[in-house]
Order: sequence, then C-alpha cells, then structure tokens
Amino acid sequence: MKVVFFGTPVFAVPSLKKLLEHPAFEVLAAVTQPDKRRGRGNQLTPSPVKSLALAHNLPVWQPPRVKKHKQTLTLLREAQADVFAVVAYGQILSQEILDMPRLGCVNVHGSILPQYRGAAPVQWCLYHGERETGINTMLMDAGMDTGPVLLEARTPVGLLDSATQLGETLANLGADLLVETLLRLEGGEIQPIPQDSARATHAPPIKKENYCLDWSRSALELHNQVRGFFPDCAATFRGKDLKISATAPLGPEFWPLLPPEFSALQQNWPALSARFGRPGEVVSLAKRFGPVVQTGSGLLLLREVQPAGKRPQTGWDFVNGTRLAVGEVLENGRLAI
Repeated sequence: MKVVFFGTPVFAVPSLKKLLEHPAFEVLAAVTQPDKRRGRGNQLTPSPVKSLALAHNLPVWQPPRVKKHKQTLTLLREAQADVFAVVAYGQILSQEILDMPRLGCVNVHGSILPQYRGAAPVQWCLYHGERETGINTMLMDAGMDTGPVLLEARTPVGLLDSATQLGETLANLGADLLVETLLRLEGGEIQPIPQDSARATHAPPIKKENYCLDWSRSALELHNQVRGFFPDCAATFRGKDLKISATAPLGPEFWPLLPPEFSALQQNWPALSARFGRPGEVVSLAKRFGPVVQTGSGLLLLREVQPAGKRPQTGWDFVNGTRLAVGEVLENGRLAI
C-alpha cells in the first residue's frame, strides 16, 4: 500500500514509525512544515517528523503553503499514492489534494469527534476536565475535522495527566489505530460514519492569554488550566513571572483520584482545610510537597514551578529556595510571559 505521510510534531512520530515498520506499507515521502528557528541560538531546526524521515532516507517535502506550492502538488500527483496519512500536519489541505489518492486522505485526530475539532484537542480536553478522551481516524473533507469517522479508540484521563503525558498516550494509540484503519479501509471493511455537527465542540489554537492564571477561579479550574496548557501557565510572584507547571487540587473529592503519596496531605486535611486566605495567598507550606494556595474555591498545591531565569523545580525546593512564608500572595499572571 503506497502512502504519503503528512505530519510535523512529536505527536505524529509514532504513526510514521509504525507505517515504516509495517510490511504492508510503502511510505513514499513525508510532507512536513518548514524548519523553524528555535532556542537561544535561533538556529533552524527540523520538525520531529522530518528528523525521523531523514533517518529512514525518505524524501521530505516542506512547502510553505502546500495547497499553493506547484512543485509539491506535482510531486504528490506523480506519487500515485493509495492514501495520504495525515497526523497533526499543521496546514489545511485543498480539495485538489484530498482527491489525489485512491482511498482518500486519512487523518488521525486526538479526540472523540465531533468533540474538540481543531488544532489543540488534547489541551482543551484537559482544560475542560474531561475524564475520558481518545483517538478517531477519519476520511478528510474540506472542513476542519468534519469528515466521516472511520475507527475510534478511547482512553481514561488521570487527574494529574498533563498535555505532554496525555499527548504521548494518544500518539501511540493513534499510531496503532492508523495501521488498523488503513488495512481495513483497503479491505473494504470500514463503513465511514458521518459526524453529528450539532454536537461539535472546538479546540482553537492556544493564545497568550490562555496561559495567565487567575486565582479567583476554583482550584480544579486552575489545575486543569495548568495541565492543559503545560508547561507555560504563569502567575506573578514578588513582582516577577512564575511559571507553574504542575499542581494538584486538594480535598475529599480529589483524594480517590490522587496517587498514594498524597495520603499524608489527606491525613492532615482537617488542619489544612481550617486555614483561609484571599485568592492567591499561601495558606500552608506542606512539607516535602510545596506551597498550598487559596483559590476562589478550594486549595491548590503547587507541585512544580519555574521562577524567572531559573530551571524548573519542585514546589518544596521553591519554598526553601525563596524562603517562602505563609501569608505571601501570588498575583494573577500577566499577559507578557
């Protein structure tokens, strides 16, 4: 089965790897986003998909705008692929491209459609506190994630899962589902199911303001924001930005969902829950855990933070390194972080 693979980030790598390893597929080329400048040296860096493709001596095509790039359109047409496999590519494909392969274009999407159509399904799923998510494969059409669904796989979402952790789980789940989808599609064993657009929700690109923490929100809302937009959510501490990358909401409704190591906090809950402060105020310093902060509703443990100009550190190291005191207040995040 001849395949052209479209993908860019780490999320797409397991899918390409599975196709390369499977004897039923011949991957003809990888289409990925142009190299971007990253890091302190501002050097051009290839996408993860490009790095894997080059390691397997695959042709790599990197058009700035694939639907307008005549050379790439010619290459795609001449490839005479059976299918285009698309995983987090990052560009919209034109109807001309969608019509090229014999079996169409198959997309791996990181949600249970029609929920969370769009660019950031994993992040918004966590932000909204979903307890279950999954992967769909679908036949692409001209809309944004609106094509008919082919196959589905589901996975539970843990309370402490971050976007990176859940993304890795879904990427591996999606890779297996892509292989199964292509094999069954070739065999005529799948009946595409149209989506119910009346039930659709959306997952737009993340904006800078989505990273700003507002302590008047509840502990659970803040926790979901931190893990959904990991690792870049920020508050303000002593006049400087403080990234907060891992938290845990505390209280009876959360103990069953937290790992056993949180039992010490559970045992100390009567004393912890008796303390009150204004939103953003540090009401306790939980030994070996970190600062416990009052929110608009409930208490939030800061498990990992990154002060301005420093490396990420545990909440308890932050307490010791800054000599943090009960009663200090973390202000809301600022837009420029």
